[in-house]
Amino acid sequence: MVLQEKARPTAVAPTSADVLRGTVQVVGELLITGGIILLLFVAWQLWWTNVESDAKQSAVIKEFAQELGGAAPGPAEAPGGVSSVPADYGTPAVAAAPGHAGTIGIMYIPRFGNSYTRPIVQGTTGDVLDTLGLGHYSNTAMPGAVGNFAVAGHRQTHGAVLDNIHTLVPGDKIYVQTKDGYYTYVFRNNQIVMPSRTDVLEPVPTRPGAAPTESFLTMTSCNPRYGAEERIIAYALLEGWRPASAGPPSEIAAQVAAAVGGG
Repeated sequence: MVLQEKARPTAVAPTSADVLRGTVQVVGELLITGGIILLLFVAWQLWWTNVESDAKQSAVIKEFAQELGGAAPGPAEAPGGVSSVPADYGTPAVAAAPGHAGTIGIMYIPRFGNSYTRPIVQGTTGDVLDTLGLGHYSNTAMPGAVGNFAVAGHRQTHGAVLDNIHTLVPGDKIYVQTKDGYYTYVFRNNQIVMPSRTDVLEPVPTRPGAAPTESFLTMTSCNPRYGAEERIIAYALLEGWRPASAGPPSEIAAQVAAAVGGG
C-alpha cells in the first residue's frame, strides 16, 4: 500500500525585518565575543604579564646573589642600633657595562615599599623591559660614574617596576647595589615630557653638550599610568657610596638580607 505524501509547505521568503533581526543578532554576538576577548587581553596585560615578570626578576636576583656568594654583610651601626655617620669611601667604584641583558645590580626604593627589589639589566629592548626588570640605557653612564645613569621600566605591565614613580618626594633615597657596593641617590624632581625628548638622557639631563660634574640617576616610564602618550622622568643625584665590604646602608639592610642574603 502506497502512503500518500503530505503536501510540503510553501517556502516563505524572509522579509527585510527578518534579515535585519538576524544581522543585529550576529553583530551582537560578535560584540559580546569581542568584549570577552578584550577583557581577557586586559587581564593578561595587567595581571599575567606581571606574574611572569615577577618570577623571572626573582630568578635574576637569585642569580645575582649567587655571584656575590649568597650572603650580604650587615651594615655598620653605632651602639643602640643607630646608624653611624656615613664614612667617606672616596671616589665611587664604577664597573664596566655588561653585555646585552647582563645584570648590573639591584635597585631598592623604600618609598615603594619594604619589599621593592628590582634587577637592573643592560638594554632597553623588549626582551629586557618586558621580562627582566629595569633596563639600563646602554649609551648612558654606569652607577656611580659622573654623568647620567639612566634606566627605563614599565608602570602597569610586565612587572610594573616603576608603577609608583609619581609618588616620589624630593629627598627620597634610591639605592643601587652592584658587585662593587651600594650607591645612594637622592630624588630631586620629576618631569612630564613627550616621547621624543631624548635630551633627558644626556650626560647632564636636558642640557645637550653640557659637561657633567655630578652623577645623575634618571628613571623613565610611560605616562599616564594606563597610557603611553607621554613619559614621566624622575631625576636624582648621587649622595654617596659604600663598598660591598662595608655592607649596605642601614635603611635597606633588611631588604638586602631578604633579596640577596636569602638567595
